[in-house]
Amino acid sequence: MAEGYDYVIVGGGSAGCVLANRLSENPAARVLLVEAGSRDWDPLIRVPLMAGFFLRHKIHNWAYETEPEPFMAGRRIPWPRGKVLGGSSAINGMVYIRGNRGDYDHWAQLGLRDWSYERVLPFFKRSENFMDGDSPFHGTGGELPVVRSSAPVPLYDDFIEAGAQAGYPRNGDFNGERQEGFGRFHFTQRDGERWSTARSFLDPARGRPNLTILTGAHLLRVVIEKGVTKGVDVSVRGEKRFIRADKEVVLSCGAITSPTALMMSGVGAAGDLRAHGIDVAIDLPAVGQNLQDHVNVRVVQACEVPDAIYDLRRIDRAVFNVARAVLTRKGPATSFPLEAGCFLRSRPDVEFPDLQAHFFPGVPVTSGSRIPFVKPPPGVHDGYGYAASLCQVRPESRGSISLRSADPFAPPIIRANYLSVEADRQCMRAGVRLLREVFRQKAFEHTKPREYAPGPNAITDAAIDAYVAKTAGTVFHPVGTCRMGADPQSVLDEELRVRGVDGLRVADASVMPTLVSGNTNAPTIMIAEKCADYMTRAAAVANAA
Repeated sequence: MAEGYDYVIVGGGSAGCVLANRLSENPAARVLLVEAGSRDWDPLIRVPLMAGFFLRHKIHNWAYETEPEPFMAGRRIPWPRGKVLGGSSAINGMVYIRGNRGDYDHWAQLGLRDWSYERVLPFFKRSENFMDGDSPFHGTGGELPVVRSSAPVPLYDDFIEAGAQAGYPRNGDFNGERQEGFGRFHFTQRDGERWSTARSFLDPARGRPNLTILTGAHLLRVVIEKGVTKGVDVSVRGEKRFIRADKEVVLSCGAITSPTALMMSGVGAAGDLRAHGIDVAIDLPAVGQNLQDHVNVRVVQACEVPDAIYDLRRIDRAVFNVARAVLTRKGPATSFPLEAGCFLRSRPDVEFPDLQAHFFPGVPVTSGSRIPFVKPPPGVHDGYGYAASLCQVRPESRGSISLRSADPFAPPIIRANYLSVEADRQCMRAGVRLLREVFRQKAFEHTKPREYAPGPNAITDAAIDAYVAKTAGTVFHPVGTCRMGADPQSVLDEELRVRGVDGLRVADASVMPTLVSGNTNAPTIMIAEKCADYMTRAAAVANAA
């Protein structure tokens, strides 16, 4: 007889861990959390500075990449995604940003009235344990620690002061009443350690007898019969297992894998599925479409005074400070060096900020750490400096996720289609010029700066476009590939139910109809909170009947 549960959650990442906690709060509900990656046993996950390592290497990382991008000089762009309990919240930069009011009110204008800012705010606050206490915009008592930046790095303060000198407002809370301005970010950390959703939401629930956690289990397909979800087929150490779901299955695999999981299960564009030999359960062409992501480019300054990261780039000192962070939770490795930033408008007529920048108090080096007595590769600046990483927060360009084959273990085809719309290229140009103006302010004069990249000769639109195309990458915020909507062409309805299938929902960043203005981890947690609420209320109605 097949093993059975009331709820099967596929994906133990940022959303899945929240769902596992909330659904298992009911002791009568049998809940299974299925995760393809490993348990979060690695103590290095808790070290904030290690995010930079995990994002570049395959440890705890699916390490996807796009197809050659036509507007990015034909380059394949690396797409890291977490391969461990906690998902990408176990390897990300830990920045806690919700987006702004306009993002969610726009969703409501699209017909998703239950996703307006006023209706999502309580679900943000429900998860949150904010260090400054309860307020109209923040909650306490939730599972997720949210703290203010506290690193004593003078360059962060110089960046904020330079923004004020350039005429922009200071902002003490990007998650508060307004988003625009210069300030320091909030982080999902506590006492010098990362707090992923596995640590925040799953650890408190692990002892519940009605919650089962299955790692190393790769989803093969959701089993759908005549439009009704029966359960899932998974592969565990090479063995195929069917797991029955008596109430619902929730896909929380992320913007890359949730759409491909639907396709492998026969939900997608019928012609594409048949071309791969997959039986069609529901013809739903929108699956895998509407892909959006934040493209990121750096404006880099070389300078003559020591920066905060120079010593940490030396491999021996980095190892020492990481070990110190593991053993004592102290030292520079207990923070991730992107603690200051800004939200700006590229044009005066833009209602809400459409640009975000993260300030880095050092020179980003893609080739890795400095090795004592070894010269850096040609073209790599090995001196002091600082940088700001810029992204357009509401791009118009759209891409897609599609199957490479009917093999559930094959990586998907990712076409981000970055910068394919002229308006996106215009916005990035404006952002580069705005950051240059900020770096020219008096607050940075003491560093004796000189522009290292794009460089003083990159003045024209064409030169800036070429620099962006050759150097830009992702900020790791893919969304939208299983969009919810009020229209019948959307993949999901307002309560995240897959159209045409009973007992199947999606809850992760893929459900967003449009990309939010900022980092996506906090909105993904909110989405999981709302999904759990929908499911709990649906169960109550069914029980009453």
